[in-house]
Amino acid sequence: MKRISKSWMKALRFSLVLLVLCGILYPLALTGVSQLLFPKQANGSLIEVNGKVIGSTLIGQNFEDNRFLQGRPSAVNYNTYETQAEAESTAPASGSSNYAPSNDELLVRMEADLNQFLSENPGLTASDVPVDLLAASASGLDPDISVEAAMVQVERIAQASGLSNDEVKAIIESHIHEPVLGVIGNHAVNVLAVNLELAQKLGLLKD
Repeated sequence: MKRISKSWMKALRFSLVLLVLCGILYPLALTGVSQLLFPKQANGSLIEVNGKVIGSTLIGQNFEDNRFLQGRPSAVNYNTYETQAEAESTAPASGSSNYAPSNDELLVRMEADLNQFLSENPGLTASDVPVDLLAASASGLDPDISVEAAMVQVERIAQASGLSNDEVKAIIESHIHEPVLGVIGNHAVNVLAVNLELAQKLGLLKD
């Protein structure tokens, strides 16, 4: 009986030590280091305009105005809601439709998105449209698109905004980020960052 009691106490002490180390000290240390070395990233890589948070470089947003860059399709519509009641009753979500490539609903959705994109971007053909403008991401919140997907929208943005093609291209090029460590991932463009600069260029953001 004493042996059982000693074993039980030893297991309890061991569990408590692990709880303190892994559940309290380690998270506190990690949080402290991240806040010290990477405060912006640790706090969500938020973007502020005039002291107001308008988004994050890590989370995509839905843009329908032809003066701005459009992102990838989103099965959760980038967590945007039609009414305040809908926003209050629906928990934030992420995810994809999980349709297989052979699923007819996926083909219908992609064809509809392709036709809409071509109607908004006259002069382009189906072969001109990069696949990431038709394929939803796994999270539905992807903030980036490929450089090709951004550049194919230059003509539309220039015509709708009154800016020149060269001005729009320059803004896009200034927000191309490199693969991590030069090898992980691809060159990509942050949609929100580009649209923020476009809005500033168009005088839509007041000081």
